[in-house]
Amino acid sequence: MKVCIAEKPSVAKDIAAVLGASQRRDGYFEGNGYQVTWTFGHFCTLKEPHDYTDRWKSWRLEDLPMIPSSFGIKLIDNAGALKQFSVIESLVQHCEEVINCGDAGQEGELIQRWVLLKAKCAVPIKRLWISSLTEQAIREGFEKLKESAQYDNLYAAGSARAIGDWLLGMNATRLFTKKFGQGKVVLSIGRVQTPTLALLVQRQKEINAFVSEDYWELKTLYRETEFTANIDRIRTAEKAEKGLVYLKEHLFEITSFEKKEGKEGNPRLFDLTSLQVESNKKYGYSAEDTLKHIQNLYEKKFVTYPRVDTTYLSEDLHPKIEGIMRDLTYYNQYTASILEKPIPKLKTVFDDKKVTDHHAIIPTGVLPANISQDEKRIYDLIVRRFIAAFYPECRVSNTTVLGKVGQVEFKATGKQILEPGWRAVYANDASAKKDAAEEEKVMPNFEVGESGPHDPWVHQGKTSPPKAYTEATLLRAMETAGRQVDDEEMRELLKDNGIGRPSTRANIIETLFKRNYIEKKKKNLVATQTGIDLIDTIQNELLKSAELTGTWERKLRLIEKGEYAMETFKQELIQMVVDLTREVKMNTGRMISIAEEKTDVKAVTGVKEEKAKKTPKPKEPKEEISIESLTCPKCKSFLLKKGRTAYGCANFQACGFKIPFEFLGKQLNDKNVYDLLSKGKTAKIKGLLIPGNPEPVNARLVMNGEFNFEVE
Repeated sequence: MKVCIAEKPSVAKDIAAVLGASQRRDGYFEGNGYQVTWTFGHFCTLKEPHDYTDRWKSWRLEDLPMIPSSFGIKLIDNAGALKQFSVIESLVQHCEEVINCGDAGQEGELIQRWVLLKAKCAVPIKRLWISSLTEQAIREGFEKLKESAQYDNLYAAGSARAIGDWLLGMNATRLFTKKFGQGKVVLSIGRVQTPTLALLVQRQKEINAFVSEDYWELKTLYRETEFTANIDRIRTAEKAEKGLVYLKEHLFEITSFEKKEGKEGNPRLFDLTSLQVESNKKYGYSAEDTLKHIQNLYEKKFVTYPRVDTTYLSEDLHPKIEGIMRDLTYYNQYTASILEKPIPKLKTVFDDKKVTDHHAIIPTGVLPANISQDEKRIYDLIVRRFIAAFYPECRVSNTTVLGKVGQVEFKATGKQILEPGWRAVYANDASAKKDAAEEEKVMPNFEVGESGPHDPWVHQGKTSPPKAYTEATLLRAMETAGRQVDDEEMRELLKDNGIGRPSTRANIIETLFKRNYIEKKKKNLVATQTGIDLIDTIQNELLKSAELTGTWERKLRLIEKGEYAMETFKQELIQMVVDLTREVKMNTGRMISIAEEKTDVKAVTGVKEEKAKKTPKPKEPKEEISIESLTCPKCKSFLLKKGRTAYGCANFQACGFKIPFEFLGKQLNDKNVYDLLSKGKTAKIKGLLIPGNPEPVNARLVMNGEFNFEVE
């Protein structure tokens, strides 16, 4: 008898149907020489600190760092999981061969290997490795079963990742909680979570510190074409007006006219991150929601395996593309022109060297039925991207015109779509139409040397702060370890150094929400004061650096490829944890009060605090106070703005009014600041450190007639 272990009951049912194991038993299917059983998620986990020694039950600084001599696994404490595991254990003990049919990725490999290890499997193991759950894919997979040993490096990388997350998460979370946590709270630190939060905090600080400035530009209209002066932005209105007077005294002359034809390359096939980015931009879906929808489509056999990090297909798929195209009958109007000729073997689509565990996400050709509106949208994104990849490139004409007015140089650019190519696939898409219309700017032909009258004017603008992250831009930043990269080729090269894996990034973002470290304002992700305080408390750059975390990620991928030793990676992390513990124990820093998390500690971080330490239930939140909606009390002309160390007048350089965040040794909260602005004084504040007084005092702060602050 051969035992097949799938990742969940629905997949086991599909496999059993293909294999002819039609008899339903308690916890498995049987028939035709096969027994097909299943797990559902993680049945095993790394042992918790208290499993190694009773001393580690309590959270104490003196017990850190916790470094087990060897890491062990245990079954999770769940009745359903324990019952199903006993079924698997019994089947494995009485079979001749096991076929690992787990999710074909690093996490799936780890789940299955730990279960087989715990079940003391002693028989040969084969591996089913497929990229879709269609009947054809399952049949072909069983005809080409792999040796389990081929995936030993994948298992090693999964183990190294789990051990690394345990070492850092368990130790750093206890370390910072006991050193800086106020009350019965947990300061959650994670190998991927913390540098992601650091990206958001850094951006938030840049936005908070930004002071908008006015600028002026010289523009002119010549032959119904707008030109902009090719000079630095002008900083004063007087200088701009002088420039305008000068322009009115001279004719406009064309000095250069260049028209070049070019091509816009086809959009790449989707990997998980680019699909999450696109669905967030187009439909506002969160990364987690997109992952849920695409997973459903995969399990319903409509698309291929979704948790992938490549935008390429393996070369052996080329012969199957025509059949998939023909099966997409809902999209005949777009596929017809492709199917008139043989499918080209494009290097931008097929490349074995750029395919990792799996190829890019594409439709299987099975037409969807009974799917939700959200799933339809995701499916449509995938199919159109798949079809567009095989269309001709979009041909464009780019125009650059240079001119001058006296000694001032001007420039204008234009673009015209000559042949839409792949854009035709999106011809009926409203947002794509709008984007194309905004991009396209048809210009007249100009002759070098021609000149004539023109209509100049001054454009006044304001400098803009850095843009807040959205889920789409944060996912891209995680993928490239915080670097701003627009080029697709460069992005591919940086993927090995990204923060986290495509399959885990959505969960990391959700964890930051649940921990109240970030919040969403419209589509923007904003670091909360709690998140900012936590990052400010962490002095160790290793914990916060996106690039250094990306380096660890690259080493995990090298382990996966068999090019780096798991033990070396483990020892490096142990040394880092030892150094970090020593450093933090010696540090002094401000205590942090963290809002209660929205889920339990262990579910988010794998960290379980002792039962005695229950987090108190939070009080109902008070109405939010928005200081930045108030007008400066001194000049009464500008709104207040939050800076790095104080709230101040948006026109601070001229007005000079500000309220510092810290005054007489106390952090002022938003209620204190609001009271000062609306009532002229605060409620009594405890522990003010007044110069000349040996002891802290309890007193009110008041704003005097000079708009300064004193104690009452």
